[in-house]
Amino acid sequence: MLQPSAKTGDSLLKTLPPWNRRPRWALLLTICVALLWLPGAVGSTLNCHKTCICASNIVSCAKMNMTTVPTGLPLYTAVLDLSYNNITRLRSEWTPVKLLKLHNLLLSHNGLHFLSSEAFVYVKYLRYLDLSSNNLRQLDEIIFDPLVNLEVLLLYNNQISQIDRTAFVGVINLQKLYLSQNQISRFPVELVKEKYRLEKLSLLDVSSNKVKVLPIDELQVLPAWIKNGLYFHNNPLLCHCDLYTLLAHWYIRKLNSVVDFKDDYTCVLPGQQKTQVGIFDLSGDTMNCSTFKEADEEAFLEQKLILACDTKHRVTSKTWTMPGNMVVTPGSNQTAKVLPDGSLQISPVRLDDSGTYTCFAMNEAFNETIYVVLKVHNFTMHGGGETLNTAYTTLVGCLASVVLVLMYLYLTPCRCFCCPNKGKNRGDDSIHSSMLSVTPTHEDPALKAELNRHVAFIDSKDLQGQNGKLNPNGDEDDDDLDAEAGSLMKGKRKKSVAESISSVFSDTPMVV
Repeated sequence: MLQPSAKTGDSLLKTLPPWNRRPRWALLLTICVALLWLPGAVGSTLNCHKTCICASNIVSCAKMNMTTVPTGLPLYTAVLDLSYNNITRLRSEWTPVKLLKLHNLLLSHNGLHFLSSEAFVYVKYLRYLDLSSNNLRQLDEIIFDPLVNLEVLLLYNNQISQIDRTAFVGVINLQKLYLSQNQISRFPVELVKEKYRLEKLSLLDVSSNKVKVLPIDELQVLPAWIKNGLYFHNNPLLCHCDLYTLLAHWYIRKLNSVVDFKDDYTCVLPGQQKTQVGIFDLSGDTMNCSTFKEADEEAFLEQKLILACDTKHRVTSKTWTMPGNMVVTPGSNQTAKVLPDGSLQISPVRLDDSGTYTCFAMNEAFNETIYVVLKVHNFTMHGGGETLNTAYTTLVGCLASVVLVLMYLYLTPCRCFCCPNKGKNRGDDSIHSSMLSVTPTHEDPALKAELNRHVAFIDSKDLQGQNGKLNPNGDEDDDDLDAEAGSLMKGKRKKSVAESISSVFSDTPMVV
């Protein structure tokens, strides 16, 4: 058998690479150090005796200075607490296996500034996620999409300034969302707006941010159970009377979002000084906003009306009473009936439906009473009613009276040129005459000139006799007649003329 020579072996050693001649332990040490320097490449293995506390299905690794999530988590883990560590990035491979039973994940106070778009793919059954007190700056559109069972999401005390409008579309079962103490400048109205809102969302906290303008019109029409959990205090809101009206209404309804933080709702007055005042002070001398008062519901005859029982809590059983404390019962002959959603339908509306309606909302934890005042107008919506409003009738009557008075004053019978008795002799008596005229028995030019110069009035109290007739023998006042005309009249007046003037008003002018 041929044996290799020593020279051949020495030549082989010279041709091998230098690292193959190093000891094996040195090679293994180099690989381990390289792995340790790769952040997040390989996490530490879970140790329930030294680094974490394991209690049944709860794993608590809080305040352990961890930089990565430990590997080897039990599949039965339901609660995982990783708060108060140094986990700054949450990658998609932080858990290589699906944790189907994990429903609580706590990652607060970690300096977390990066979330992978696939970070929650393997924990889609989460119901509670705490990402508060970190360094998150933006929320992308698909981060939370896998969390279809999530109910509570804590994102307060971060540096979030941008939120994609579809960031929370996938969390269809979300009930409470905390976004306070961030850098948000736009109110996320899409989360509560009709047809776009999350159906189960009952609490949205955007307090202590940088929101200046609120979508007041959209907020006014929200149901009370959403308003009750809508917090936006401690924001640099611009002062406006509509903002005061909105919050004053909520305060009268005793909604928790306003009652609990009434003094924290402030706004900035217009001007260069940027003075900050309380919103509830705007009804005083600050902006002189009108004091808010609840408006009554209004309806018309023959209308179909629905009264909402706008309660602060969503799930309640509701009972209605009509004016006179008459309970609305199903199957009765009443025009009112309770709809499946708890609102009251009145059809058709009648005049005697006016009054105060009371809704009693109750469940196992609380009860609430809501009063709705209804005013029914005395005509139909399109003005085709059979009856008129009392005020309108009074106005028409007043106008008619004014017209009649004006006709009486200005449309009096015309004077002699159109009188029907124009053809009669001047000496004839006439009851249709509106003017008393005394004509002398003979034409005397001097007398005629004198008569055309004097006008006198007959005083009825001195000439009135029995049965309203003028006394022919009554004396005339010196102030009423000129001395010369008076002497002529006494000589010329006939007895028939004195009797005929009894049908003429006492204040009718007479030409003398």
